[in-house]
Amino acid sequence: MSLDDLPTTIFGGGGGGSPVGDARPAKQNPRLDGEGSLQVQLDPDVKIGKAQVFAVYGKGGIGKSTTSSNLSVAFSKLGKRVVQIGCDPKHDSTFTLTKCLVPTVIDVLESVDFHPEELRLDDFVYEGTNGVMCVEAGGPPAGTGCGGYVVGQTVKLLKQHHLLDDTDIVIFDVLGDVVCGGFAAPLQHAERALVVTANDFDSIFAMNRIATAILAKAKNYKVRIGGVIANRSAETDQIDRFNEAVGLKTMAHLPNLDVIRRSRLKKATLFDMDPCPEVALAQQRYLDLAAALLAGTEPLQVTPMRDRDLFDFLGFD
Repeated sequence: MSLDDLPTTIFGGGGGGSPVGDARPAKQNPRLDGEGSLQVQLDPDVKIGKAQVFAVYGKGGIGKSTTSSNLSVAFSKLGKRVVQIGCDPKHDSTFTLTKCLVPTVIDVLESVDFHPEELRLDDFVYEGTNGVMCVEAGGPPAGTGCGGYVVGQTVKLLKQHHLLDDTDIVIFDVLGDVVCGGFAAPLQHAERALVVTANDFDSIFAMNRIATAILAKAKNYKVRIGGVIANRSAETDQIDRFNEAVGLKTMAHLPNLDVIRRSRLKKATLFDMDPCPEVALAQQRYLDLAAALLAGTEPLQVTPMRDRDLFDFLGFD
């Protein structure tokens, strides 16, 4: 089997129609999350289980992987067993945890001609800082396939190998601000979605669209918006204005600390860095965030803006 032969049964038609050239009757699907597009629907029998599941979204380059990795270690420091799943074809979500770019699930599946029964757990799961278990789902080759298939196969493999049986926390670190059906697939597993943003127009614009995607998935799945993580920003005035207007809430603020930049260059989490006041500040922010998430967050009642209204809303007079 090649990547061209991947199953297409994960798709449900947004308009209920059949593929072009298919004479079979259209099948209506009552569980669609949106209209006018193809929908990715994961196998309903493959559930993560008892773990708390968080999906981290945000504009591309905003620091989701940094946030996810440090949050994973913070959870582990609080005594939790953590699995972090990177959902980006460039598979760099976990490199500060593992100190390397690990093979992706798609890589290893391809190596056994897509016969998952031939895989062992250590073929695609790697232990990182403080025992965080790291998985890179990867993605289809550029311009082909769908990330939703990759997410589904990753969770299925983890379930088959029983890694999730004793896991307390699962964090999905999801590709940029792409909220198509494929890369929205982690929302079908998550209880809370977190949005990473900076105090600027592009980041907040992406956050607004991500909130819309989360609300679409919330129609049929248990995922709800948990809150906002302000990152790489000395001030949060624009984030605060937007949050107040739409019903969001900032759960943590990570200022633009140089130690965070240096930790990435060192292929290290903040919890691996030599002690200094900046490191201690950042570590404590992540520990506080992890504790707040463990305690449970009330789902936010959010009303995203239309794109044009948001354009007029943001910025200074």
